[in-house]
Amino acid sequence: MLNFALRRMAWMAVMLVGLLAITFSISHIAPGDPAALAAGPDATREMVERIRFEHGLDRPLPVQFALYLGNILQGNWGTSINTRHAVWDDLVLFFPATFELVVFSILIAVGIGIPLGVLAAVRQNTWLDHSIRLVTVGGVALPMFWLGLMLQLALALHFGWFPLGGRMDMMTEPVAPITHLLLVDTLLHGEFAIFVECLHHIVLPAAALSIPALASIIRVNRAEMLETLNQDYVVNAMAQGLSLFRIVAIYALRNAMLPTMAMIGLRFGWMLGGTVLVETVFDWPGIGLYAVESAINSDFEPIMGSTIVLGFFFMLTNLFIDIVYALLDPRVREQI
Repeated sequence: MLNFALRRMAWMAVMLVGLLAITFSISHIAPGDPAALAAGPDATREMVERIRFEHGLDRPLPVQFALYLGNILQGNWGTSINTRHAVWDDLVLFFPATFELVVFSILIAVGIGIPLGVLAAVRQNTWLDHSIRLVTVGGVALPMFWLGLMLQLALALHFGWFPLGGRMDMMTEPVAPITHLLLVDTLLHGEFAIFVECLHHIVLPAAALSIPALASIIRVNRAEMLETLNQDYVVNAMAQGLSLFRIVAIYALRNAMLPTMAMIGLRFGWMLGGTVLVETVFDWPGIGLYAVESAINSDFEPIMGSTIVLGFFFMLTNLFIDIVYALLDPRVREQI
């Protein structure tokens, strides 16, 4: 298992370099002059050329990419032309907000989706199964930004149950960062009132972000449970008089979880890279919004930094899913 993980990590490094090469080429081919945007509309040609020289934008594209990779290996992620801050400092500031939102959302999707998928399979073709399937179709079809707006209108503006956006109230003083995850840091500091406040703020954006993943998890888990429940060993267990709960929990669910785990991993990666709409609607200061603003301003180094972080965590998630696969299925361990 250790050798398998090390091989996968080596391939992760190769894939990250490939991802960076593609992103670097696309971002530099796209129209727009980042030096002119950074200098402003009233800048002289000399000022624009000086900014271009300071950021190495006057060199050939392969040379710029090679220099960028060398700086990354030395821990220098560059400086944002737009914010004038080090890219690493911006990522440390913005990424934890996205990561916290995505983790909270995927926990909601998994915690609700797997039980509903099992319930729909066990109660196949009943009114309960049809109701759950109707919810999944709606969850896949509804756009996240529209759902977020509807949640704001109904639960925030109409009923006043939740705040409109942000990670906490504007008048609340944030705790000193330890992990930069507000929910975790408030617990570590013992600030339970602020923890409840942050939890109150994250519910609506997490709900909007989790609905598509929830629907996909239910559909995959239901389909796999139906197939597993028709297997000979499950039918044999039923014939021996074992309880339905034991058959489902011990025998069927474990095998049905393999494709479901793959879907969870894919959804987690997609959510990491696709939070920009939810972050915009709920004014959530995450990396998705940061990357899009950098792309609009042709700010290349923040785009590359965001690509590295999101790509790394997407690949790390897939590695984790593969390890869980091996733990659940002995046949996978034999192949490793």
